[in-house]
Amino acid sequence: MKDNNFRGEIPSSLKNSSFVMGIYLGGNQLTGNVPSWIDSNMPQLSMLRLRSNSFKWTYPRQPWPHWISSLTFLSHLNLSYNNLNGRIPSGSQLQVLENDWSVYKGNPSLCGVPLTTKCLGDDSITPNKDPEDKNEDDEDDKGVVWFYASLGLGFIVGCWGVCGTLVLKKSWRYAYFRIFDGIKDKVALASAFKVARLQRKS
Repeated sequence: MKDNNFRGEIPSSLKNSSFVMGIYLGGNQLTGNVPSWIDSNMPQLSMLRLRSNSFKWTYPRQPWPHWISSLTFLSHLNLSYNNLNGRIPSGSQLQVLENDWSVYKGNPSLCGVPLTTKCLGDDSITPNKDPEDKNEDDEDDKGVVWFYASLGLGFIVGCWGVCGTLVLKKSWRYAYFRIFDGIKDKVALASAFKVARLQRKS
């Protein structure tokens, strides 16, 4: 039932559906509290996707639906882009999901790991790295590898282009050595003139 422009609250009639294994209501315009009866009435729930709605949690003394952490079979969760608030709880089942910051993004009043927002009273927080940053780091590493690989390949091709030609082409080899000998003679002659000039001055 995702992306259907539904409005209002989740109907309480669903609480009688004890065998429901997945709730897909993302991309609607649903409002109100996340129903607390999901925990007790849907024990086999494995997927809860409520992204991009306007859900909130206004029960006193429990600013966040902590019962989500007790859903034994929960393996897929998406609460992003709602109006939830408070500290993200930790629990045996949420340990599978807590490393994924995208599950909770778009809720400005949520705090705690894996988000970067500190909760009141937290001295320090070490959030998990944004996957986008990780992808950028991976791309940088790949770029460095490709740079050195292309550099090495270019050196091999260039070296073989010169040395291979000299090995295979006898006339080119002779011409190369003649050029090299000519340069050597010019350098030696210039050095001799310079030494003689210095000796005359002294």
